[in-house]
Amino acid sequence: MAEILGMLSSQRGSETHPVDGPAVDPGWIRDFGRAHEEAGFDRVLIGYSSASPDGFALASAVLQATEHLGVLIAHRPGFVAPTVVARKLATLDQLSGGGRVAIHHISGGSDSDQARDGDFSTKPERYRRTAEFMDLLRRALDSHEPLDHSGEHYRVRGARSAVHPVHPGGIPLWFGGLSEEAVRVGGEHADVYALFGETRAEVADRTAAIREVAAAAGNERLRFSLSTRPVVAETEDAAWDKADRYLAQARAHLEAGAAGDPLRMRRYAPGERASVSADRLQRLAHQHDVHDERLWFGITKLMGPQGNSSGHVGTGRQVADALLEYWELGVENFLIRGFDQLGDVEDWGKLLIPELRAGIAVKQESPRGALSRA
Repeated sequence: MAEILGMLSSQRGSETHPVDGPAVDPGWIRDFGRAHEEAGFDRVLIGYSSASPDGFALASAVLQATEHLGVLIAHRPGFVAPTVVARKLATLDQLSGGGRVAIHHISGGSDSDQARDGDFSTKPERYRRTAEFMDLLRRALDSHEPLDHSGEHYRVRGARSAVHPVHPGGIPLWFGGLSEEAVRVGGEHADVYALFGETRAEVADRTAAIREVAAAAGNERLRFSLSTRPVVAETEDAAWDKADRYLAQARAHLEAGAAGDPLRMRRYAPGERASVSADRLQRLAHQHDVHDERLWFGITKLMGPQGNSSGHVGTGRQVADALLEYWELGVENFLIRGFDQLGDVEDWGKLLIPELRAGIAVKQESPRGALSRA
């Protein structure tokens, strides 16, 4: 099922706006979650880092504050046993009143950030651990009989759970990463493979490689998600003016000393190589500010390899059409987050999401490769 996702933060603050409020701001979490629901989102991603508030607790707060909005909880395998995570997810899914929970696996692209939580494994070890984690997690979620497992990283005997997801197979397993090891793990084990906001040519290349792995593994569940930071307005000129304004705000924020800001904490230690995903975005950003007519990399270039900050710029209809061009490449889910957090969510609810929903409906009714919306 195609989904439109946002991203929840536990406090106000972005590349363009200083952090405001405590690290966990209950009122902000409630209001931001409800704003996503009112704007028409299906889920919100709850991010993860070694300094972040606990994602499961934040998810519980969002689910309590909303009626229909789902959550996608990011986590790093290796710190909690998969059988424990299975029970946590299933419990939260039951409490959500309808099965609103999904989980996103991040193996960990930064050695220094892993070390902050006591993990000194190598990247190849982390990817092998993620593969084993996802396999055992799926079995633990689905099984109603005791199960045994003996592998490189996990060993359980007679594991069983009294709680299961609301729906059979009802906890989608998401995955992110673009290294060779990541493509193998995600292709074999993921329900949804999350991609950064790259050009259509780059996404076509990646989805083809990942599909090849999935086909060899018999993973017929696999779908794709694209992340983007849309900048929309009533007119195209107004949208580009807004993008320029965001870039100026981000530059001023950075020059004012935002490096000490908890949202700006360096993901990579000095001299540490960035993840493949971050490297790919930086390469595109330094080639051109704009690719594919409206995929903008201004803030990506400014901020460096600190996350996904490319975004499509234009009217709601123009951005929706640009996103739907990825549909032919297998992208059915769109994860969008903003710079003016609450203001962008409200703008998307009026200008972008209705257009994107209409376009998705047309795509779902037509075989892939059919003509796009007139």
